[in-house]
Amino acid sequence: MSEALNELASYLAEVRGALISSSDISFGELTLTAKSENLIALLTFLRDDVQCGFVNLIDICGVDYPKREDRFDVVYHLLSPRQNLRIRIKVATGEFKPVPSACPVFAGADWFEREAWDMYGILFTDHPDLRRILTDYGFEGHPLRKDFPTTGFVEVRYDDSAKRVVYEPVELKQEFRNFDFLSPWEGTDYVLPGDEKAAK
Repeated sequence: MSEALNELASYLAEVRGALISSSDISFGELTLTAKSENLIALLTFLRDDVQCGFVNLIDICGVDYPKREDRFDVVYHLLSPRQNLRIRIKVATGEFKPVPSACPVFAGADWFEREAWDMYGILFTDHPDLRRILTDYGFEGHPLRKDFPTTGFVEVRYDDSAKRVVYEPVELKQEFRNFDFLSPWEGTDYVLPGDEKAAK
């Protein structure tokens, strides 16, 4: 497998090296890094070239690195049934820097890109219908961002008296607590059955 991946990496560097920023083989997988302006050309080549044949789009996902200038990676996973190989393409982008939509190359990219926008706020240009897919249409924020509060902004519940779903601001019943493990309330001072046998 690693020999086939090395051959593929060499072939891509030779034929379309201008489209690829870097190439890495680790854990038995080939990862290509590209710039967003080269993405569509690279995806089209990987799909149409006879030596590649990456005709199956497996997934598109996002990764959040909030301390980076371009905080997001958009990651594309492709499969070549002909070569029996998988490949990963990464594109770095910022919060307000859109990535070109892969829908013209892979029609199945539609819902994956909607999910990446919904969960991370990653923008895709020329997407036919970029709207929320997993959260409610009135949802605020993007829940998989690392700076999104774990409690969210609103609480959704069914109100039996009103016979409808209601949205309310999140109200924490208890403030965040720092645990003091030296406190007698956090542990026991007495010997539990069986502990008397333990060496001191």
